[in-house]
Amino acid sequence: MSSLVGFVFNTELSLIITIVTSFVLSLILLLIKVPNTDYSRKISKAKNTMAVCFLVCTVLMIMTFRYSGIANYDTFASLMMFVVTAISSAILSYSLINVLEDNFIDNDKFFLNVGLVAVLSFVVVSSFFWDPSWYRTMLLTSSVVLFLIQCTIHILLFHKVYKKSVKKIEQYYDEDEDRRIRWIRFCYVIMMLTQVFILVYMLLPRGFMKIYILWYAVFLIYFSANFISFLGSHKIMLDAFAYKALSGQDLMRRIDENRRKKLASRRKSDQNDEVSLPEYTASEFAKLQKSIERWVKDKKYKEYDRTRDEIALELHTSKEILHLYFTTKIGVDFRTWRTNLRVEEAKRLLLENKDASINIIAEASGFSDKSNFHRQFVKIVGCSPKQWRESDGKPDL
Repeated sequence: MSSLVGFVFNTELSLIITIVTSFVLSLILLLIKVPNTDYSRKISKAKNTMAVCFLVCTVLMIMTFRYSGIANYDTFASLMMFVVTAISSAILSYSLINVLEDNFIDNDKFFLNVGLVAVLSFVVVSSFFWDPSWYRTMLLTSSVVLFLIQCTIHILLFHKVYKKSVKKIEQYYDEDEDRRIRWIRFCYVIMMLTQVFILVYMLLPRGFMKIYILWYAVFLIYFSANFISFLGSHKIMLDAFAYKALSGQDLMRRIDENRRKKLASRRKSDQNDEVSLPEYTASEFAKLQKSIERWVKDKKYKEYDRTRDEIALELHTSKEILHLYFTTKIGVDFRTWRTNLRVEEAKRLLLENKDASINIIAEASGFSDKSNFHRQFVKIVGCSPKQWRESDGKPDL
């Protein structure tokens, strides 16, 4: 019985499970086809990079399994898993960052990073066969420090590109839409915790490494499942990332160009037409104001997952004119103005439908995300939706 338990809970079996898992997932990723377009090319690149990473992990773990008969095998397995995490953290970080923004990390820097890790990993694994000495200890200590530095740099880069990507999505949808890429941040956190935790397991007594190896298989499945799920709905994000939000100076330049083109066209048809830019703007704003009044009356502000282009088209204007109207005439941007309308609608619905759940009220008001609804409600009203309902709209009393 004890021998059976020892077989079930040994390092070799854990390695076999993780090897099979890694290899199968790499094949699945390689076989998945992503439409070959300009905007989806980076997704395909990230997918293939992940598949190669899993194949590299498979090869390294097979090498680990082949040496299962040597003395101090658990120590050797720990060193090999340290190498696996060092290489995979570099490659997977590059892949996830590449999903958010292509070429944010230069290919040359990426290959240099992976190359240096590979060389150092070879030296670290070779040191296992050296006689114990101070330079072996120094090598391992230096490797751990460099590994932590690498993880820190990648975390900072990911944080920077993630914030930039959230801003792009919000500019495109005029919503707080970070939920669309929240899974990437969560997967990245799980990945980094998994990679860094190898250092903890290396310090634990012999026998604990098999637990980490099994956990690594679970991590690979979770990571791949999220990415494969994303591949089925990546168009939403690609649309936003393909859209380049204009800065204030570029915006005014585009607006002036559009105005001049329209004025030039009018002058060609009627040489006596002396419409100036201010007159043109006033005319556009007057028409837009009527469109907005109808839009509000029809409660179109409750519709979510609408892009700025779609809303501008519905209002018979351009996104540049729409932006200019709200910043110059209303004093706030379109998203803030629409959020206020949604919160006012939610305030009314909360009092009129006290049996309805807050989630239903949030969606009926135009909020697709409950946490965002709660955050915006508290920010604008000064109390939570629950407090507003329970106080009959008088939270200060």
